[in-house]
Amino acid sequence: MESKLQKYINEIAPLDTSGAERIQKRLDNLTKPHGSLGMLETLAMQVCLIAGSDNPSFRKRKVFIMAGDSGVVAEGVSAYPQEVTPQMVYNFLNNGAGINVLSKANGFDIEILDIGIAFDIETDDPRFINRKVAYGTENFTKGPSMTREQAAASVLAGVNAVREDYEKNGLEMAATGDMGIGNTTPSSAIVSAITGAAPEHVTGYGTGISDTQLQNKIDVIKRGISANNPDPKDGLDVLSKVGSYDIGGIAGVIIGAASVGIPVIVDGFISQAGALVAATMCPDVLGYVIPSHQSVEKGSQAIWSFLGLRPYLNLGMRLGEGTGAVLMAPLIESSVKILNEMSSFESAGVSEKS
Repeated sequence: MESKLQKYINEIAPLDTSGAERIQKRLDNLTKPHGSLGMLETLAMQVCLIAGSDNPSFRKRKVFIMAGDSGVVAEGVSAYPQEVTPQMVYNFLNNGAGINVLSKANGFDIEILDIGIAFDIETDDPRFINRKVAYGTENFTKGPSMTREQAAASVLAGVNAVREDYEKNGLEMAATGDMGIGNTTPSSAIVSAITGAAPEHVTGYGTGISDTQLQNKIDVIKRGISANNPDPKDGLDVLSKVGSYDIGGIAGVIIGAASVGIPVIVDGFISQAGALVAATMCPDVLGYVIPSHQSVEKGSQAIWSFLGLRPYLNLGMRLGEGTGAVLMAPLIESSVKILNEMSSFESAGVSEKS
Protein backbone atom coordinates (compact mmCIF):
# COMPACT_ATOMS: atom_id res chain seq x y z
CA MET A 1 0.00 0.00 0.00
CA GLU A 2 2.72 2.47 0.98
CA SER A 3 4.82 1.64 -2.09
CA LYS A 4 1.81 2.34 -4.33
CA LEU A 5 1.30 5.66 -2.60
CA GLN A 6 4.97 6.51 -3.01
CA LYS A 7 4.66 5.83 -6.74
CA TYR A 8 2.07 8.60 -7.04
CA ILE A 9 4.12 10.93 -4.86
CA ASN A 10 7.08 10.37 -7.17
CA GLU A 11 4.96 11.61 -10.08
CA ILE A 12 4.53 15.04 -8.50
CA ALA A 13 6.69 17.65 -10.18
CA PRO A 14 7.45 21.07 -8.70
CA LEU A 15 5.14 23.71 -10.12
CA ASP A 16 6.50 24.89 -13.48
CA THR A 17 7.15 28.62 -13.03
CA SER A 18 8.81 29.19 -16.40
CA GLY A 19 5.87 31.35 -17.52
CA ALA A 20 5.85 33.52 -14.40
CA GLU A 21 7.88 36.40 -15.82
CA ARG A 22 5.64 36.65 -18.89
CA ILE A 23 2.44 36.55 -16.81
CA GLN A 24 3.82 39.13 -14.38
CA LYS A 25 4.73 41.46 -17.23
CA ARG A 26 1.20 41.11 -18.55
CA LEU A 27 -0.29 41.86 -15.12
CA ASP A 28 1.97 44.88 -14.71
CA ASN A 29 0.93 46.26 -18.10
CA LEU A 30 -2.78 46.33 -17.27
CA THR A 31 -4.44 49.71 -16.67
CA LYS A 32 -3.76 49.92 -12.93
CA PRO A 33 -0.87 50.74 -10.61
CA HIS A 34 1.51 47.78 -10.25
CA GLY A 35 0.24 45.26 -7.70
CA SER A 36 -2.90 47.27 -6.94
CA LEU A 37 -5.15 44.19 -7.20
CA GLY A 38 -3.07 42.52 -4.53
CA MET A 39 -3.73 38.86 -3.88
CA LEU A 40 -6.05 38.66 -6.89
CA GLU A 41 -2.93 39.01 -9.03
CA THR A 42 -1.15 36.36 -6.97
CA LEU A 43 -4.09 34.04 -7.52
CA ALA A 44 -4.15 34.65 -11.28
CA MET A 45 -0.46 33.85 -11.45
CA GLN A 46 -0.77 30.58 -9.53
CA VAL A 47 -3.82 29.14 -11.28
CA CYS A 48 -2.45 29.99 -14.72
CA LEU A 49 0.89 28.39 -13.91
CA ILE A 50 -0.82 25.25 -12.61
CA ALA A 51 -3.05 25.00 -15.68
CA GLY A 52 -0.23 25.85 -18.09
CA SER A 53 -2.60 28.33 -19.72
CA ASP A 54 -3.23 32.08 -19.51
CA ASN A 55 -6.98 31.49 -19.79
CA PRO A 56 -7.95 28.28 -17.95
CA SER A 57 -11.63 27.43 -17.50
CA PHE A 58 -11.85 25.14 -14.43
CA ARG A 59 -15.41 24.24 -15.39
CA LYS A 60 -15.11 20.64 -14.17
CA ARG A 61 -14.77 21.10 -10.44
CA LYS A 62 -15.57 18.85 -7.51
CA VAL A 63 -15.39 18.98 -3.72
CA PHE A 64 -14.27 15.70 -2.16
CA ILE A 65 -15.75 15.27 1.33
CA MET A 66 -13.79 12.77 3.38
CA ALA A 67 -15.77 11.19 6.23
CA GLY A 68 -14.49 9.24 9.20
CA ASP A 69 -14.80 8.83 12.95
CA SER A 70 -12.21 9.27 15.68
CA GLY A 71 -11.91 6.86 18.60
CA VAL A 72 -10.62 9.68 20.78
CA VAL A 73 -14.22 10.99 21.16
CA ALA A 74 -14.40 8.46 24.01
CA GLU A 75 -12.35 11.00 25.98
CA GLY A 76 -15.17 13.58 25.91
CA VAL A 77 -13.59 15.97 23.41
CA SER A 78 -16.71 16.73 21.35
CA ALA A 79 -20.01 18.46 22.02
CA TYR A 80 -21.80 16.03 19.68
CA PRO A 81 -22.19 12.23 19.75
CA GLN A 82 -20.55 10.08 17.09
CA GLU A 83 -23.93 9.25 15.54
CA VAL A 84 -23.92 12.73 14.00
CA THR A 85 -21.26 11.68 11.45
CA PRO A 86 -23.53 9.27 9.51
CA GLN A 87 -26.52 11.56 10.08
CA MET A 88 -24.66 14.42 8.39
CA VAL A 89 -23.59 12.17 5.52
CA TYR A 90 -27.26 11.42 4.89
CA ASN A 91 -27.90 15.16 5.10
CA PHE A 92 -25.30 15.70 2.36
CA LEU A 93 -26.98 13.05 0.24
CA ASN A 94 -30.35 14.75 0.81
CA ASN A 95 -28.86 18.10 -0.29
CA GLY A 96 -29.61 19.70 3.06
CA ALA A 97 -26.19 20.83 4.30
CA GLY A 98 -24.21 24.03 3.96
CA ILE A 99 -21.85 22.42 1.47
CA ASN A 100 -24.77 21.41 -0.76
CA VAL A 101 -25.98 25.00 -0.97
CA LEU A 102 -22.56 26.56 -1.47
CA SER A 103 -21.20 23.95 -3.88
CA LYS A 104 -24.29 24.35 -6.07
CA ALA A 105 -23.97 28.13 -5.97
CA ASN A 106 -20.34 27.92 -7.04
CA GLY A 107 -20.51 25.16 -9.66
CA PHE A 108 -18.98 22.26 -7.73
CA ASP A 109 -20.08 18.66 -7.88
CA ILE A 110 -19.89 16.70 -4.62
CA GLU A 111 -18.39 13.33 -3.79
CA ILE A 112 -18.57 11.88 -0.28
CA LEU A 113 -16.11 9.16 0.61
CA ASP A 114 -16.46 6.91 3.64
CA ILE A 115 -12.85 6.48 4.71
CA GLY A 116 -13.59 5.38 8.27
CA ILE A 117 -17.12 6.07 9.50
CA ALA A 118 -17.96 3.98 12.57
CA PHE A 119 -21.33 3.07 11.00
CA ASP A 120 -22.49 1.66 7.67
CA ILE A 121 -24.12 4.05 5.20
CA GLU A 122 -27.00 2.51 3.27
CA THR A 123 -27.40 4.28 -0.07
CA ASP A 124 -27.09 3.74 -3.80
CA ASP A 125 -26.43 7.44 -4.44
CA PRO A 126 -23.53 7.62 -6.93
CA ARG A 127 -22.10 10.59 -5.04
CA PHE A 128 -21.26 8.28 -2.12
CA ILE A 129 -18.16 6.09 -2.39
CA ASN A 130 -17.31 3.43 0.20
CA ARG A 131 -13.56 3.31 0.79
CA LYS A 132 -13.80 2.37 4.46
CA VAL A 133 -10.44 1.43 5.94
CA ALA A 134 -11.93 0.62 9.37
CA TYR A 135 -14.90 1.50 11.57
CA GLY A 136 -13.26 4.59 13.06
CA THR A 137 -9.78 5.02 14.48
CA GLU A 138 -8.55 3.81 17.84
CA ASN A 139 -8.35 6.09 20.88
CA PHE A 140 -4.88 7.62 20.50
CA THR A 141 -4.45 8.15 24.25
CA LYS A 142 -4.12 4.36 24.55
CA GLY A 143 -1.94 3.70 21.47
CA PRO A 144 -1.74 4.65 17.78
CA SER A 145 -4.90 5.82 15.99
CA MET A 146 -4.24 3.27 13.25
CA THR A 147 -1.50 1.15 11.73
CA ARG A 148 0.89 2.65 9.21
CA GLU A 149 -0.69 0.43 6.55
CA GLN A 150 -4.15 1.80 7.40
CA ALA A 151 -2.80 5.36 7.27
CA ALA A 152 -1.38 4.72 3.80
CA ALA A 153 -4.70 3.20 2.73
CA SER A 154 -6.63 6.31 3.84
CA VAL A 155 -4.29 8.60 1.89
CA LEU A 156 -4.43 6.34 -1.14
CA ALA A 157 -8.25 6.47 -1.08
CA GLY A 158 -8.09 10.23 -1.55
CA VAL A 159 -5.44 9.99 -4.26
CA ASN A 160 -7.47 7.46 -6.21
CA ALA A 161 -10.69 9.49 -5.92
CA VAL A 162 -9.08 12.47 -7.64
CA ARG A 163 -7.14 10.50 -10.21
CA GLU A 164 -10.20 8.46 -11.21
CA ASP A 165 -12.28 11.61 -11.70
CA TYR A 166 -9.46 13.22 -13.66
CA GLU A 167 -9.12 10.23 -15.96
CA LYS A 168 -12.86 9.57 -16.46
CA ASN A 169 -14.33 13.07 -16.41
CA GLY A 170 -11.47 15.46 -17.05
CA LEU A 171 -11.53 17.02 -13.56
CA GLU A 172 -9.95 20.48 -13.70
CA MET A 173 -10.13 21.65 -10.08
CA ALA A 174 -10.52 19.85 -6.75
CA ALA A 175 -11.57 21.11 -3.33
CA THR A 176 -11.26 19.42 0.05
CA GLY A 177 -14.02 18.84 2.59
CA ASP A 178 -14.51 16.81 5.76
CA MET A 179 -17.09 15.20 8.02
CA GLY A 180 -16.21 13.51 11.27
CA ILE A 181 -17.35 14.20 14.82
CA GLY A 182 -14.32 14.87 17.02
CA ASN A 183 -11.93 15.49 14.13
CA THR A 184 -10.61 18.82 15.43
CA THR A 185 -8.82 16.81 18.14
CA PRO A 186 -6.63 14.72 15.78
CA SER A 187 -6.21 17.85 13.66
CA SER A 188 -4.78 19.79 16.60
CA ALA A 189 -2.63 16.80 17.54
CA ILE A 190 -1.22 16.68 14.00
CA VAL A 191 -0.49 20.41 14.03
CA SER A 192 1.25 20.20 17.39
CA ALA A 193 3.25 17.11 16.38
CA ILE A 194 4.49 18.52 13.06
CA THR A 195 4.97 22.22 13.86
CA GLY A 196 6.15 21.77 17.44
CA ALA A 197 3.54 24.23 18.74
CA ALA A 198 2.20 23.50 22.20
CA PRO A 199 -1.27 21.86 22.12
CA GLU A 200 -2.82 24.74 24.05
CA HIS A 201 -1.74 27.12 21.26
CA VAL A 202 -3.37 25.13 18.44
CA THR A 203 -6.48 23.65 20.08
CA GLY A 204 -9.86 25.34 19.87
CA TYR A 205 -13.50 24.87 20.79
CA GLY A 206 -14.41 22.70 17.77
CA THR A 207 -18.17 22.21 17.64
CA GLY A 208 -18.70 24.39 20.70
CA ILE A 209 -17.32 22.73 23.84
CA SER A 210 -17.06 24.45 27.22
CA ASP A 211 -13.88 25.87 28.76
CA THR A 212 -13.64 22.79 30.99
CA GLN A 213 -14.00 20.50 27.98
CA LEU A 214 -11.37 22.53 26.11
CA GLN A 215 -8.85 21.98 28.90
CA ASN A 216 -9.66 18.27 28.80
CA LYS A 217 -9.19 18.27 25.01
CA ILE A 218 -5.76 19.87 25.39
CA ASP A 219 -4.78 17.32 28.03
CA VAL A 220 -6.00 14.47 25.78
CA ILE A 221 -3.82 15.72 22.93
CA LYS A 222 -0.79 16.03 25.22
CA ARG A 223 -1.34 12.48 26.43
CA GLY A 224 -1.72 11.19 22.89
CA ILE A 225 1.47 12.81 21.65
CA SER A 226 3.39 11.65 24.72
CA ALA A 227 2.08 8.09 24.41
CA ASN A 228 2.84 7.75 20.68
CA ASN A 229 5.87 10.02 20.08
CA PRO A 230 5.08 10.77 16.40
CA ASP A 231 7.99 11.68 14.10
CA PRO A 232 7.40 15.26 12.85
CA LYS A 233 9.40 14.60 9.69
CA ASP A 234 7.27 11.59 8.71
CA GLY A 235 3.74 12.61 7.74
CA LEU A 236 2.49 9.05 7.56
CA ASP A 237 3.85 8.33 11.03
CA VAL A 238 2.08 11.38 12.50
CA LEU A 239 -1.16 10.46 10.72
CA SER A 240 -1.04 6.87 11.93
CA LYS A 241 -0.29 7.76 15.54
CA VAL A 242 -2.54 10.75 16.28
CA GLY A 243 -4.55 11.34 13.08
CA SER A 244 -7.83 10.17 11.60
CA TYR A 245 -8.98 8.50 8.38
CA ASP A 246 -10.78 11.57 7.05
CA ILE A 247 -7.62 13.66 7.45
CA GLY A 248 -5.66 10.95 5.63
CA GLY A 249 -8.19 11.06 2.80
CA ILE A 250 -7.82 14.84 2.55
CA ALA A 251 -4.03 14.51 2.36
CA GLY A 252 -4.66 12.05 -0.48
CA VAL A 253 -6.90 14.47 -2.38
CA ILE A 254 -4.10 17.04 -2.24
CA ILE A 255 -1.45 14.54 -3.35
CA GLY A 256 -3.79 13.23 -6.07
CA ALA A 257 -4.44 16.71 -7.47
CA ALA A 258 -0.75 17.56 -7.48
CA SER A 259 0.08 14.25 -9.18
CA VAL A 260 -2.15 15.11 -12.15
CA GLY A 261 -1.26 18.80 -12.15
CA ILE A 262 -4.55 20.45 -11.19
CA PRO A 263 -5.25 23.05 -8.46
CA VAL A 264 -6.66 21.90 -5.14
CA ILE A 265 -8.48 24.36 -2.90
CA VAL A 266 -7.90 23.57 0.76
CA ASP A 267 -10.75 24.31 3.16
CA GLY A 268 -10.51 25.09 6.89
CA PHE A 269 -8.80 23.56 9.90
CA ILE A 270 -9.39 19.84 9.25
CA SER A 271 -8.39 20.19 5.60
CA GLN A 272 -5.37 22.25 6.64
CA ALA A 273 -4.26 19.37 8.88
CA GLY A 274 -4.52 17.14 5.80
CA ALA A 275 -2.42 19.65 3.85
CA LEU A 276 0.17 19.58 6.63
CA VAL A 277 0.40 15.79 6.35
CA ALA A 278 0.58 15.92 2.54
CA ALA A 279 3.27 18.63 2.53
CA THR A 280 5.32 16.69 5.09
CA MET A 281 5.17 13.69 2.77
CA CYS A 282 5.86 15.74 -0.37
CA PRO A 283 6.64 19.50 -0.12
CA ASP A 284 6.06 19.94 -3.88
CA VAL A 285 2.28 19.62 -3.38
CA LEU A 286 2.23 23.18 -2.06
CA GLY A 287 2.65 24.60 -5.55
CA TYR A 288 -0.83 23.23 -6.37
CA VAL A 289 -2.54 24.24 -3.10
CA ILE A 290 -4.87 27.23 -3.05
CA PRO A 291 -5.37 28.25 0.60
CA SER A 292 -9.01 29.27 0.88
CA HIS A 293 -9.73 30.82 4.26
CA GLN A 294 -8.62 31.57 7.79
CA SER A 295 -10.64 29.33 10.09
CA VAL A 296 -11.75 30.50 13.52
CA GLU A 297 -10.14 27.34 14.93
CA LYS A 298 -7.08 28.26 16.96
CA GLY A 299 -4.55 26.20 15.00
CA SER A 300 -5.49 27.50 11.55
CA GLN A 301 -3.03 30.39 11.44
CA ALA A 302 -0.25 28.16 12.79
CA ILE A 303 -0.70 25.80 9.84
CA TRP A 304 -0.81 28.47 7.14
CA SER A 305 2.26 30.14 8.65
CA PHE A 306 4.17 26.86 8.87
CA LEU A 307 3.34 26.06 5.24
CA GLY A 308 4.20 29.59 4.10
CA LEU A 309 0.71 30.16 2.68
CA ARG A 310 -1.63 33.12 3.04
CA PRO A 311 -5.39 32.43 2.89
CA TYR A 312 -7.57 34.59 0.67
CA LEU A 313 -10.66 34.81 2.89
CA ASN A 314 -11.37 35.54 6.54
CA LEU A 315 -15.10 35.21 7.13
CA GLY A 316 -15.16 33.89 10.68
CA MET A 317 -16.05 30.42 9.39
CA ARG A 318 -15.50 27.07 11.11
CA LEU A 319 -18.07 24.72 9.59
CA GLY A 320 -15.78 22.57 7.49
CA GLU A 321 -17.42 20.29 4.89
CA GLY A 322 -15.57 22.24 2.16
CA THR A 323 -17.76 25.33 2.61
CA GLY A 324 -14.85 27.80 2.66
CA ALA A 325 -13.07 26.11 -0.23
CA VAL A 326 -15.91 26.35 -2.75
CA LEU A 327 -16.24 30.08 -2.06
CA MET A 328 -12.92 30.55 -3.84
CA ALA A 329 -14.42 29.80 -7.27
CA PRO A 330 -15.60 33.37 -8.01
CA LEU A 331 -12.22 34.77 -6.96
CA ILE A 332 -10.38 32.32 -9.19
CA GLU A 333 -12.66 33.12 -12.12
CA SER A 334 -12.30 36.86 -11.49
CA SER A 335 -8.52 36.67 -11.31
CA VAL A 336 -8.36 34.92 -14.70
CA LYS A 337 -10.78 37.46 -16.22
CA ILE A 338 -8.60 40.33 -14.96
CA LEU A 339 -5.63 38.85 -16.78
CA ASN A 340 -7.55 38.27 -20.00
CA GLU A 341 -10.18 40.99 -20.24
CA MET A 342 -8.63 44.09 -18.67
CA SER A 343 -7.06 46.54 -21.11
CA SER A 344 -3.36 47.18 -21.25
CA PHE A 345 -2.00 50.75 -21.11
CA GLU A 346 -1.15 50.52 -24.80
CA SER A 347 -4.52 49.13 -25.98
CA ALA A 348 -6.49 51.63 -23.88
CA GLY A 349 -4.33 54.61 -24.82
CA VAL A 350 -3.64 55.35 -21.15
CA SER A 351 -0.35 56.94 -20.15
CA GLU A 352 1.86 54.77 -17.97
CA LYS A 353 3.55 55.81 -14.73
CA SER A 354 6.32 58.30 -15.49
